[in-house]
Amino acid sequence: MGRLRTTRFLTRFTADLLFPKTHNFQPNFVIHRLIRPINPNLVPNCLIPTISFYKFRGYSSFSTAANPIFDLGGYEDEQKFADELVVRDEDDDELGKISVKAIFLCTSVDLKSLQVELSSHVVRPTSRSTNHTALKFCNFNPDYMEAGVEENSSSHSYVVVFQYGSAVLFNVEDHEVESYLSIIKRHASGSVLKDSERRNDDYVIKEKPLLPEDMQGGPDYMVLKNLDIDSIRIISSVLGQSIALDYFVSQVDGIVKEFTDINRMMEKTGTFTMERKKLFQLVGKANSNLADVILRVGLFDRSEIAWREAKYAQIYEYLREEYEVTQRFANLDYKLKFVEHNIHFLQEALQNRKSDLLEWVIIVLLSIENIIGIYEIIQESSLVLI
Repeated sequence: MGRLRTTRFLTRFTADLLFPKTHNFQPNFVIHRLIRPINPNLVPNCLIPTISFYKFRGYSSFSTAANPIFDLGGYEDEQKFADELVVRDEDDDELGKISVKAIFLCTSVDLKSLQVELSSHVVRPTSRSTNHTALKFCNFNPDYMEAGVEENSSSHSYVVVFQYGSAVLFNVEDHEVESYLSIIKRHASGSVLKDSERRNDDYVIKEKPLLPEDMQGGPDYMVLKNLDIDSIRIISSVLGQSIALDYFVSQVDGIVKEFTDINRMMEKTGTFTMERKKLFQLVGKANSNLADVILRVGLFDRSEIAWREAKYAQIYEYLREEYEVTQRFANLDYKLKFVEHNIHFLQEALQNRKSDLLEWVIIVLLSIENIIGIYEIIQESSLVLI
């Protein structure tokens, strides 16, 4: 037994000297298909045939165990092997990032004319909702198809356009944003906002197929097991509502500022000079903003996709909580109540001003009537004396 161990030791020692092992980490074909290459422009190593006729294996008369899936001989211990997998997993997370841009660019969009122009890019609807249109644009390089690389969500760009004026862009480069927005502007049926008035927001989606849960949230990003078209619609609905709500809040803030200036003027002078027409314009603007948020944006209309499947409901509820949609609407409603209170006060003031004017008119008319009566009495007295 001792000589057997000595012979085995000398054989392995000689093989290590003649054929040293490298520390290159080469996973098998299946793992290569799961882990995307660090450089997407390069063809994965597993798809390139190699001829390794210059490598020989040391001969031994002793039986050996079956080769493991991963060759751990180049690692000192299992910890290094685990660290290598962690690094590759982190790299995979970085590669799975999909940028999301939400933009509010106009107050209304004609979706029918947009669908006619881009009919080849329209994604078939998965719900009965008619307030949005999903468009799909291919970014996939034909060279990848020749190499046998599979398509994924990063191979396409998606644009979801809402009737109330929001557009949510998935996997669109910064220099391509304006080209997509110019197409949407051509179908704007409402007023198009200036660049200074436009509202923007950015978000990030990370794809992780091996994620144990359906989704995980983080600061300004979300990790999904798979980004499908229903997930895109759900994410777009919340981001589109959030960015539209931001715009309407800014409009109400402008109304609040006008009433604040009026109150300060009244504090200094004791009166105000606002015309009745201007007040009615502010009343109409405040009411239309509230109606747009509730009816057109559909802030409290739950998505049909979220009702249908639990994982989409989880995404929907998480994003609404992340963007504090309910709290922000409560703040908007509070500001509108402040505006409503000021409107009632100014209406009463204008009504009192009108009442005062009518009282003075009545006083003047009565005075004229009295003067005429006195004149007639004097005339009759003079005739009697004659």
